Amino acid sequence: MLYYFFVSLANRIAWSALFYSLYREIMSLKKKLMEILFDVFDMISFLVFVGGIVLFIRFFVANPYTVVGASMYPAFEENDFIVVDKITPRFGEIKRGDVIVFVPPGKTIPYIKRVIGLPGETVKIQDDNVLICKIDKDVENCEKLDQSYLPDDVETEARCGLTEFKIVSGLFVMGDNRGFSTDSRCCFGLDCYDGSSYEVPFDHIIGKVYIRFFPKFGLF
Repeated sequence: MLYYFFVSLANRIAWSALFYSLYREIMSLKKKLMEILFDVFDMISFLVFVGGIVLFIRFFVANPYTVVGASMYPAFEENDFIVVDKITPRFGEIKRGDVIVFVPPGKTIPYIKRVIGLPGETVKIQDDNVLICKIDKDVENCEKLDQSYLPDDVETEARCGLTEFKIVSGLFVMGDNRGFSTDSRCCFGLDCYDGSSYEVPFDHIIGKVYIRFFPKFGLF
């Protein structure tokens, strides 16, 4: 009887040791699993935080674009990587000569052009020259537009039979590569039919080109 008692006791001790060992293994695995889950949670939180910052910057501060086409040559060439400042159109002032990215009326894709005319002005195209005209005390005063940013051999031709553009509340824009640019001169390819507009409304402006990163770095 004493023999069986010790054998039974030994079995119980062995099973207890086994269960205790399993318990420790389970608790160790649980601890490691919790550490992994906390690490994953920290990583997800970090990615969400970074993603939120990126989205905030892209929607409200700046946005990258790749130039498509040659309408702004030589200032910008196809596949140039640019960054557009989205704050200036909302809180600053768009000036003549600024290069902007916008969606023209009746279009769905962004364009990149240079601002030529401002609200209250009249843009006239005469003899390959661009004139900016303003009314002062019922007298129209016109000045030839300074286009020193263009190569000397660039000529500005009228399009769609229009040579005079009165700007009411938007912007008049043209590409630097005048012969290969679809811009305000022809209502962005809509031939200026009834209802189309050569003006870029301010709420259609995505932003002002601020930096070119690639292939040649430049500030604008």
